[in-house]
Amino acid sequence: MLAVMFLTLALLRKGIPGKQWIGKHRRPRAITWHMKQNFVKHLEREAENEYWISRPYMSLEQEQGHAAARREHIWKNIKSERYTKFPPHKYASDHLNHLNITKTWGT
Repeated sequence: MLAVMFLTLALLRKGIPGKQWIGKHRRPRAITWHMKQNFVKHLEREAENEYWISRPYMSLEQEQGHAAARREHIWKNIKSERYTKFPPHKYASDHLNHLNITKTWGT
């Protein structure tokens, strides 16, 4: 019964309702040889990437701690840049020094 309804709809309906390229009942897109060729190239590129990723450049022993010196150097650079941007220390006497202009009490 359900298949007959879909067949009837498919045969008697005049076209795609609404916009033909989006939605639930959209027009099926024709697959061209160019699309197939691009997809094959994409699959080949993906297979090559998987090939190179599966073969490590360094052994596990070489990889252990190989970037520690580089990371330490970068961290020291970051720390020194932060220290240069930090403003100099200010004391309460610097902020309140303007009150010493007219000192009438004591010395």
